[in-house]
Amino acid sequence: MTDFPIFPSGFLLGAATAAYQIEGGARDDGRGESIWDRFSHTPGKVFEGHTGDVACDHYHLWRQDVELMSRLNLQAYRFSISWPRVLPQGRGQVNPAGLDFYDHLVDALLAKGIQPFITLYHWDLPQALQDIGGWPNRDLVGYFADYAVAVVKRLGDRVRHWITFNEPWVFAFLGYHMGIHAPGLTDPKAAFQTAHHALVAHGRAADALRAYGSDDVQVGITLNLSSVHPATDSQADLDAARRFDGHLNRWFLDPLYRGRYPEDILDLIGDLGPQVEEGDLDGLAERTDFLGINNYTRAVVADQPDNPPLNLEHKQPEEAQYTDMGWEIYPDGLYQVLKRVHKEYAPATIYITENGAAFDDVPQADGRVVDRQRVEFLRSYLFAALRAVEEGVPLKGYFVWSLLDNFEWALGYSKRFGIVYVNYETQERTVKESGNWYSKMIAAQ
Repeated sequence: MTDFPIFPSGFLLGAATAAYQIEGGARDDGRGESIWDRFSHTPGKVFEGHTGDVACDHYHLWRQDVELMSRLNLQAYRFSISWPRVLPQGRGQVNPAGLDFYDHLVDALLAKGIQPFITLYHWDLPQALQDIGGWPNRDLVGYFADYAVAVVKRLGDRVRHWITFNEPWVFAFLGYHMGIHAPGLTDPKAAFQTAHHALVAHGRAADALRAYGSDDVQVGITLNLSSVHPATDSQADLDAARRFDGHLNRWFLDPLYRGRYPEDILDLIGDLGPQVEEGDLDGLAERTDFLGINNYTRAVVADQPDNPPLNLEHKQPEEAQYTDMGWEIYPDGLYQVLKRVHKEYAPATIYITENGAAFDDVPQADGRVVDRQRVEFLRSYLFAALRAVEEGVPLKGYFVWSLLDNFEWALGYSKRFGIVYVNYETQERTVKESGNWYSKMIAAQ
């Protein structure tokens, strides 16, 4: 195997971040409170009480971070807008200083030849909107569309690529059902309603972005998708795998591209299913120019009748290699997801909007961070992506997660995903061996 995969001309290679995970500046320049501010300041919710108050201080260090991206040869940068920075109450009065920050960031990226990909929602809902019910409240569909208008009116003349939501499965089910993410609720019906409202809001926001964006605006949504494998060849485990695939993958892919929820999952969840109004899912495929796929690992599941509503449990193959998150390293899973989505749902364009790995990175005595496991992870997953491209999958770009070590949600600063090491005490950035490898790979294209 050659050291670098070589992609077709025009294939974009970039890195991704999210606002609450890197920005800091939690109370600066009129920013409002988000659900993650409230959640991380609630004792016992986040590892060792960590918060995103400062994070990587990107809000103040963004200029040097853009220089860093340029030195890494990044062709594109996916970042998210902080909704409470733009609309401190989630609706109503726009905060000009918040929009100014992103305005300057976009200009700086373009000056370096780096294409901005903006995600409107990466989980930091304004707390004021959670106070009126959060995502289970249908009114948020309209508020989200209004927020999209406020942002695209300011940035849409220069930004072509827009992602409405990042991983609605995660913020719906980890936030509203399992309670391990903000807002920390344990209401499965609210979780399914949240997931539905995210899809409806995606459609409404897509219309808004087209109405106010550039003529060549491209609108997508990012889903966390995984290949799902039965733990054994037993019929019970095969059925369990289908149930989990329905919950994780088909629950969003089917309404996006087929205009309906999967019947087997609706039957399984019964009264927990969402309230769907007429027309909610109409035309989503036509309003979605590209699909963003986040992929880190696969799922291996077994039947477990005592674990409703899905009646399954997750297994970890003993012979496998794992990241610091306990996630199996399985690059074929990315290839399988790309091939399956192309065959069954046929999005016109696909981007890998997140792929990466956490490892226990420790600087050496000379200051270097030699993260060879991550280099091998990225190499193997990128070759899996290239294989899919060579077999006809319309994959047009890849974003490594993440540019910087950052606040890893409920795990605080205990996990490092970056290709750049961040010393959280000094805010010094050090490019890891993986960052240097990625930079050379991009230069080799």
